[in-house]
Amino acid sequence: MATTKPQVKTKAPVASPAAAPASKPKKPVSDLPFLFDRTNYMIMGAGVAVIIVGFLLMTGAANDNPAVFNADEIYSFRRITLAPVVVMIGFLIEVYAILKRPAATTA
Repeated sequence: MATTKPQVKTKAPVASPAAAPASKPKKPVSDLPFLFDRTNYMIMGAGVAVIIVGFLLMTGAANDNPAVFNADEIYSFRRITLAPVVVMIGFLIEVYAILKRPAATTA
């Protein structure tokens, strides 16, 4: 009886990473331009300040007597209407700061 060995398929040789073609050298992080310019960051800071002011308007003084519920103070115009509008204006300022295109630089 003749026995035959099964044929084993071999994979093609894999090139080593050192033999791979060289890619473009990457720029150092310090050479990459900023995504926004100075005016964008200043507008963002103003937006954050407006949001903080809005949240401060929502807060109130501490109640001296916790057993007393002062509805006029809690449901005042400042807390229910003015503060949320100020916060929304702050968020709109932030959206504007993000979407504003930086000024073109001539270099």
